Amino acid sequence: MSYNTNLDYESNLNISLTKQKKNMKEKNEKRLKICRNMLLFFEESFTLGIEHIFTIIERRRGLIMRLLPLNMVRPGMKLGRRIYNEEGLTLLGERVELSHKLIQRLSEHGIDFIYIDDPRTNDVMIPDMISEETRFKATSEIRSSFRSMMEASVKQKTSSDKRLGKTFGNVMKMIIDDLSGHEDAMIMLTNISVMDDYLFQHSLNVCIYTTLLGMAYGYNRDDLTTLGLGALLHDIGKTQIPLELLRKNGKLTDNEFSWVKKHTEYGFQLLKEEPNISLVTAHCAFQHHERLDGSGYPRGIEGKDIHDYARWIGLVDSYDAMTTHRVYRKALLPHQAMEILYAGTDTLYEKKKIEWFRDHIAIYPIGITVTLNTGETGTVVGLNKMVPHRPIVRILKDEEGQELKAPFDIDLSVKLSIMITGVNEDLG
Repeated sequence: MSYNTNLDYESNLNISLTKQKKNMKEKNEKRLKICRNMLLFFEESFTLGIEHIFTIIERRRGLIMRLLPLNMVRPGMKLGRRIYNEEGLTLLGERVELSHKLIQRLSEHGIDFIYIDDPRTNDVMIPDMISEETRFKATSEIRSSFRSMMEASVKQKTSSDKRLGKTFGNVMKMIIDDLSGHEDAMIMLTNISVMDDYLFQHSLNVCIYTTLLGMAYGYNRDDLTTLGLGALLHDIGKTQIPLELLRKNGKLTDNEFSWVKKHTEYGFQLLKEEPNISLVTAHCAFQHHERLDGSGYPRGIEGKDIHDYARWIGLVDSYDAMTTHRVYRKALLPHQAMEILYAGTDTLYEKKKIEWFRDHIAIYPIGITVTLNTGETGTVVGLNKMVPHRPIVRILKDEEGQELKAPFDIDLSVKLSIMITGVNEDLG
């Protein structure tokens, strides 16, 4: 028995040692892989230069910036957040030095605000809501599908892409996956893009805002997909409206406006025939201009007769239209747009939905310059989710307009006697 016990002990010991060696080998392989990755990173960084190292690190932890109206941007300032082209690709990257010509070009493309790099706010970070891959995929699919419908409309042909539901269903999956990591985030101004058509960027903006709202509201993934698709395709009927009307620089005549209003009916007709797109999604396109008091179009229905998703989309659609540059007016800032929405409480929009929207939107976005009732001027560097209209402000200039050597932060949710009295005062 003793002999057999010793054999068993030796056998178990050998097995244990073998396992230890295997585990040690696996750990060493993992460590070696990490070391190799680090070496590759430093080799790439050395090759591309110190400037690129800074950009890589900056992208990983967030972006450094201050939001300024374009008329306050001066040559020599550096871009704080990338600007995308019409295909969703980077047109101008972070830290590009802005020249007079570049600023003029941005103005010609209808850009009213940009983020600039500022060492005084070098710890202010704004994470991207969706990845560059998702943004490129969504933008290119919107652009491709909508353009083919526009071209078919001009040729007076019926355009029906049976892949529409599947294509945009995949886009929605990517958007929901990305936004799932930002469920508690406040809705802020989206990335700035140079687009050849307002419709493309507007469709994506409304989708992102509405989906984020739906997440906060507690909709499950299936409901979010239906809601998000309704938001993404809410204006698809505009592909059937002549471009000269959509881009008209001036007030539409009554006949022209009647024609433009038909985009809701065209959108419904397009979507209800598409496989893999629900009737609810089609009704979002049909009803997003209906209003609580029956003053909307196309049918003038009221209250509960308007689908809940269409009421959400109608609210967000109005907000994004106001905060985006149009051919006939400049973009409004979020707090200005919210004041207009509030004027329509319980007539155009539900009070409950406006309050929910207000509580999940950055009325004063991170990076924006504000003046306080103390006379001091600073930049919003943080948000208070419970009281979004009272952010954290970094004071950069005193009440006499002198730049501070040691800027400091004021939390307006704590300092209740201090209020924001002005927006986008020049900080120099």
